[in-house]
Amino acid sequence: MSDNDEIGKLSATQPNTDLKTLDKLVSTWTVSGGAEGTVIYEWTEGGFFLLQHVDLGGNQGLEVIGHESKYGEEPSVDIRSRYHGFSEGETLDYTYEVLDDTLAIRMGERGSLAYYQGTFDQEGNTLTGAWHYPDGGGYSTISTRVVD
Repeated sequence: MSDNDEIGKLSATQPNTDLKTLDKLVSTWTVSGGAEGTVIYEWTEGGFFLLQHVDLGGNQGLEVIGHESKYGEEPSVDIRSRYHGFSEGETLDYTYEVLDDTLAIRMGERGSLAYYQGTFDQEGNTLTGAWHYPDGGGYSTISTRVVD
């Protein structure tokens, strides 16, 4: 068996179907409240990852969202992400989950006490929620889909 055959065995041919729960994020969103600016979500070619382009309060970054897939291992069960803050020079890990009309984003692992929880309106054009932190802090936001 050649090296190329071995690499081919390790790569998935189709994205995990649970990623489609993130479809409702694909758009440009105006964010207001405790954070203000714009975020844009778009799928990469092949649909294995969702990209979030962030411009909030002058802080810009890129988040890559999908199943973590380390070399030679099965993809993670959870939908994970890595955020790269260009303005701050930081990287942050998150875990995503969409159940019905609720979006939950946890800092780090599932069950983290630092998390965002928001609810989509019936049309899916408004996402209202808040970040919650273990010290009792946090802030609320309203994200509105930009409709062309």
